[in-house]
Amino acid sequence: MLKAERHTYILKKIHEELKINTIDLAKELQISEDTVRRDLNELHNKGKLVKVYGGAFLEEEKSTNIFDIQILNEDKKIAIGTKALTLLSDGQVIIMSGGTSNLAFSKLIPSELKATIYTYSLPIAMQLSQHPNIDLIFIGGKLQKNAMVTIGMDVVQVLSNIKADICFMGVSSINVKSGLTEKGYEVSIVKKAMIQVSDKVVAMVDSSKLDTKMPHAVCELNQLHSIITDLSPKDQKLKEYSTSGANLI
Repeated sequence: MLKAERHTYILKKIHEELKINTIDLAKELQISEDTVRRDLNELHNKGKLVKVYGGAFLEEEKSTNIFDIQILNEDKKIAIGTKALTLLSDGQVIIMSGGTSNLAFSKLIPSELKATIYTYSLPIAMQLSQHPNIDLIFIGGKLQKNAMVTIGMDVVQVLSNIKADICFMGVSSINVKSGLTEKGYEVSIVKKAMIQVSDKVVAMVDSSKLDTKMPHAVCELNQLHSIITDLSPKDQKLKEYSTSGANLI
């Protein structure tokens, strides 16, 4: 099979299944794992997918209109957000990271909730600015344009002075051995700062991110209060997480 044909096959498969495994793909295409890795790296560099340890997943779609952000797998993220609503109560101090799972969650927060919410995500801040009873604090800093979040020491410094009841953390990658990991070093530093100042940390995990790994560590699973996914906590895909002692919702 020619490289162009392989790339077409890989992109078709990842759009159908949302994530792919290097070993499985090598067997399907009857090629070496090294060849698969090179193909995935090329497609990653073209922005077609996100290459991670052991495979790749489909990158969330970007919108040129900040007021109309497309949310990939929106039904899954609404399911995650609906579960997260059970953890909200009046008077809380909340930190929300970026990501479309948290964006979907922010749209579900009931209008009667009275809380203080800190976020460094511009889309989430815009969404919450319409909420009548939320005291919203947007954390400024250097803007990472592809994700529309602020990063850098300015963000970390503000976070270090917060005492939060709960942190809702969007997840790029998660697995049992490595915990939460991130593609970018600066984002991983910001997320570590969030963990340090929060009584409870809740990981908002789209199931397509399960069993993936990125280069920069954020935290181990035992630093999380809960993991919320779009799956039932008894789903076989979560068996290793359950065995590890993670609190699944």
